[in-house]
Amino acid sequence: MNNRELFLQHVAQTSLSPIGLEIVQAEGIYLYDASEKKYLDLIGGISVCNTGHRHPEVVEAIKKQADAYLHVLVYGEFIQSPQVQYATLLTQHLPPSLNSVYFTNSGAEAVEGAMKLAKRITNRTQIIAFKHSYHGSTQGALSLIGDEYWRNAFRPLLPDVLHLEYGSLESLEYISEKTACVVAEPVQAEKGVVSPSADWMQALRKKCTETGALLVLDQIQTGFGRTGSLWNLQTTDIIPDVLLLGKALGGGMPLGAFIANKQLMRRLAENPVLGHITTFGGHPVSCAAGLAAMKVLLRENWISQVQAKELLFRNLLVHPKIKAFRSAGLLIALEFDNFATNKKVIDGCLQKGVLSDWFLFAPQCMRIAPPLPIREDEIHMACEIILQAIQES
Repeated sequence: MNNRELFLQHVAQTSLSPIGLEIVQAEGIYLYDASEKKYLDLIGGISVCNTGHRHPEVVEAIKKQADAYLHVLVYGEFIQSPQVQYATLLTQHLPPSLNSVYFTNSGAEAVEGAMKLAKRITNRTQIIAFKHSYHGSTQGALSLIGDEYWRNAFRPLLPDVLHLEYGSLESLEYISEKTACVVAEPVQAEKGVVSPSADWMQALRKKCTETGALLVLDQIQTGFGRTGSLWNLQTTDIIPDVLLLGKALGGGMPLGAFIANKQLMRRLAENPVLGHITTFGGHPVSCAAGLAAMKVLLRENWISQVQAKELLFRNLLVHPKIKAFRSAGLLIALEFDNFATNKKVIDGCLQKGVLSDWFLFAPQCMRIAPPLPIREDEIHMACEIILQAIQES
């Protein structure tokens, strides 16, 4: 049996029709399959590879850490330099109140930890999220997902979860003294890149403060420069009680984190002791890779170029079949009339060497979220191929 047959036979599938590319190499913004075909990657591992695939400094950091030690003990007991250095760098580029980092294996696990922290701090049970939000696929995170299609098959889920209308000022009145936390995205990516007003985000912050509910901001997909600023906190002008990170956090390695004030975070360490634990969270190799990737991101000028590249995509991608163009930096949604059209365009792009995808809650929309180092000539080439695929769809 060849690798494709073995893949279908022995690797658990997430859909009945996986993309099925056999990738043998990745470099910069390109992927290479077993037939040596080259693909321009417009989704970057779903907003993971913000510094590109296999940045040399990230690879070197991985090798150096692997030569020193791998897993040594459950998270939080030993002093491990990659964790210490990365947590320090992260907090140096966050508001002073966000000064304690709990590393996890993934963004979904960060969501789980934040929910436990909120319940522990407030002694409340109600958790509020928003319709068409996405926060992960574990049972707690799944309870927060704002779409019944994805939740229904796995009920019963967490009780006392309320889903409100995203961007609605009236809906904020449901936040009360019963609410442990409100979990929100600064941009709803899986809805097809939908952004609320700054006024709404500020009203959300104010309501949480008034009621004593923790505001948990999910930047798992929008962090690390994706929207044109490091955390998107600058554009919303709010500071959350808990910040969620993942995806690009590990520089291509598995890593997540929830970040809060030290006074809040220490509540997970007492009554009960070990109130939140993980074996592999903050793995030293993942932290070394993420640390190297963030240093590269801070040193290069890619974030400052995001808005210009976003505008270039907007100016180039004009076609009667494109019903809407929504963007938050280099997180872009092209909306078509239905999923069938979108799928034809995505498949046509793949045949022509451009990898794209669709959004969970907006299947009629094409996802564009390339590594941030993508050059202008590569944007021109990608858009030309997209327009050809649209014309042929």
